[in-house]
Amino acid sequence: IFTFLISLQAYAAPTQYVYDYAGLLTDSEKAGLENLAASLSAERGIAFIILTTNGTDGKYIEEYMGDFVDNNAVGYEADSGSTAIIALDMIDRNVYLAGFGKAETFLDDERLEKIRNKVTPALSEGNYEYAFEQFMEQAHYYSGYEPGFNPDNLLYKFWFQLLVSVGIAAIVVGIMVANRGGRVTVGNNTYIDSDNSGVTNARDTYITTHITKVKKPSNNNKGGGLGGGMTGGGRSFSGSGGKF
Repeated sequence: IFTFLISLQAYAAPTQYVYDYAGLLTDSEKAGLENLAASLSAERGIAFIILTTNGTDGKYIEEYMGDFVDNNAVGYEADSGSTAIIALDMIDRNVYLAGFGKAETFLDDERLEKIRNKVTPALSEGNYEYAFEQFMEQAHYYSGYEPGFNPDNLLYKFWFQLLVSVGIAAIVVGIMVANRGGRVTVGNNTYIDSDNSGVTNARDTYITTHITKVKKPSNNNKGGGLGGGMTGGGRSFSGSGGKF
């Protein structure tokens, strides 16, 4: 019985998902995010954690986030279990997304980069509740696909497949309609005397030169980039970070 109880404790879900040390959320917003995190985390077996802070004690944001994960029982199915976390520093305006355990595999650097790019605009606008909802929903979405699979590929989108099907059907019907009448046997060369016809003279004349300028696209990722790492406690993680 004792062993069974210890096992239940080790594989229990986290009791807290939102750590709003920066005070960005109201009580009702935190409650709503807690409920959403509990529901989505249970479906994936990954704890979706939100961490906000006013300063990182002189550490890089990923180092601060790593120490937090090492020192708190935030993983799903164990203290050091699967975790997907978004860490926000309001002083330096840094945001970092990381995946531990199962999330490191299913939410690799590339997928976390996509999620960060989607939530950054809301963070920049100060819409923190929506940004955190987007983080959890997007992390839940991407972690539902096998590693290496790109769910954003147009070939796998239903609307794109439907559009291609309609296009093919339209082409087939068009060909059928075009072939309903008699076949045309007269062409461009029917009345041309190839023996006595030809080009008698040719000349190239320079007219003018046109120069087109294209505006260089601006960089909207606010200095972000891919890359996980290792916590001080020796746990590896995938990651993506940048400014907001």
